[in-house]
Amino acid sequence: MKHLRFATVGDNCIDRFQPPVGQSLVGGNAVNVAVQLARLGHMSFYFGAVGSDPDGARTRDLLRVKGVRTDYLEERPGITAYTDIDVLESGDRVMTFEDFGVCAGYAPSPLHVEVLKTMDHVHIGWLDDGGALKRALAEAGISVSQDVSVNADPANRSVDGLTVAFGSAGENDANANRMIVDFLEAGAKLAVVTRGASGSSASDGHEHAETGIKPAEVVDTTGAGDSFIAGFLSGRLRGLSLEASLECGRDSAAVTCGHVGGFSQEPAPL
Repeated sequence: MKHLRFATVGDNCIDRFQPPVGQSLVGGNAVNVAVQLARLGHMSFYFGAVGSDPDGARTRDLLRVKGVRTDYLEERPGITAYTDIDVLESGDRVMTFEDFGVCAGYAPSPLHVEVLKTMDHVHIGWLDDGGALKRALAEAGISVSQDVSVNADPANRSVDGLTVAFGSAGENDANANRMIVDFLEAGAKLAVVTRGASGSSASDGHEHAETGIKPAEVVDTTGAGDSFIAGFLSGRLRGLSLEASLECGRDSAAVTCGHVGGFSQEPAPL
């Protein structure tokens, strides 16, 4: 298998599952994608910021254990981002509070941007920079993707210049098709949309592909979309077809559904 140099940029957080679960896990779109890319055998770098607190040290240490390079991970005064999550009797997870901590306002330094320009591909998670990084990378001809669905502020959701725009449409084919058209018309070169239990779709305006889900015993769906992104990027950057790349994403997501959290780890008590 061709091994590539990937970087992910943006969010990390501590997912704090409230009682009766009473556990916390390291997560965040950019972190989860980084870990999954390392799991798939690639050189994976994470660019982001953690606080000068125990959660920051925990995040850094766990990334290293999982094979992610933390050379460019910054420690800043303040707290590491966290999300409080209630688990309903139905098993559904509801985010009740979120503090972005030192992730808010983070942006790679000019020196780190130059490092990002040496990567085979850069994936951006939640980043509140108004789209500055993706524009800089696109102008430099760097392959770059972003998960638009994790960015609520329209200022950070632009897909213009993205090599791959990822989104989540739920189990609604009409919404998925509309999202693909919108991404392509807005300037993305390739649009990839997940549709929950209905699978996923991708199109570059000329070629269109779809795939269903892979049957799996579902323990937790947290981070399954992030694992899908890593699997898809791994396949696509290795030169696989759209359909085969979607299948790589599907298979990676199925593995993640088999354990708690966005990647396999030992939960910590609250």
